[in-house]
Amino acid sequence: MGVGALVVNADASGMRMGEIPDPVPQPYEALVDVRHVSINHGDLRVDVRPPGTVLGCDASGVVARAAADGGGPAVGTRVVAFSVGAWAQRIAVATSDLAEVPASIDLADAAALPLAGITALRTLRAAGPILGRRVLVTGASGGVGRMAVQLAAHGGAHVIASVGTAERGEGLAALGAHEVVAGLDGIDQPVDLILDHVGGPQLVAAWSLLAPGGNVQSIGWASGEPAVFPPYSTFALGAARTLSSFGDASDVGPDLAALVRLVATGALVVEVGWRGPWDRVNEAADALAGRRVAGKAVLDVS
Repeated sequence: MGVGALVVNADASGMRMGEIPDPVPQPYEALVDVRHVSINHGDLRVDVRPPGTVLGCDASGVVARAAADGGGPAVGTRVVAFSVGAWAQRIAVATSDLAEVPASIDLADAAALPLAGITALRTLRAAGPILGRRVLVTGASGGVGRMAVQLAAHGGAHVIASVGTAERGEGLAALGAHEVVAGLDGIDQPVDLILDHVGGPQLVAAWSLLAPGGNVQSIGWASGEPAVFPPYSTFALGAARTLSSFGDASDVGPDLAALVRLVATGALVVEVGWRGPWDRVNEAADALAGRRVAGKAVLDVS
């Protein structure tokens, strides 16, 4: 027996529907029947993965078998999960990477939460208290960016949302952005924190906007271009400015639960800009890569 999955083509040129063996869970893992998955930009880099690799990391569904060690949710519980190789009909997930989803939340919306939500939440948390601080979110029209805008506003920050074009900035003010700018135009005061998804020359330009003691959280590199810092541009009088990497997606269950609670109370809105059956994954991937999706792209697993 096996289960359907989305895997890397034999020539690593793209992705296809395939079949993999039924997952065999460890004692600390629950088996989850997947209903929906969501796409992140990193999932599209099939050229760096071996042929046959099961893609994805964001999923939601229903527990089919509880963890043998007695931990985690019971059979039948609706859950959201972070799990490498999540784009399959059934997956084994550590209970530390699961959170229960109440009936008030659509499972399709829940599937959009894991990587984008955890990234936004943990990079903001790493900066310390943000109440009254100026926070710049670049690439703010994407899945991570839209969640970061909301969470930063929820934390009391003055939020500046940077987008590629004015059209891509639509709706960000309603999510809590105090300023919406194209590129970095119009930012005339220093900022305390930057969540950067763009990289390249814009990262260099954003660095020059940092106030003393400010921090850049480098989350993504959508530009695909190198960042070349001019000589002495990293020197400044006063408290040190810092550039931090991010890649911490371990033991995300408690943070997933926190994000679910925010959605349930209306403090966080999940925006799904593309949704369709998972056999249309290449169509969804093209739309996401072409920046034609506001928010997240979600696939319904049949």
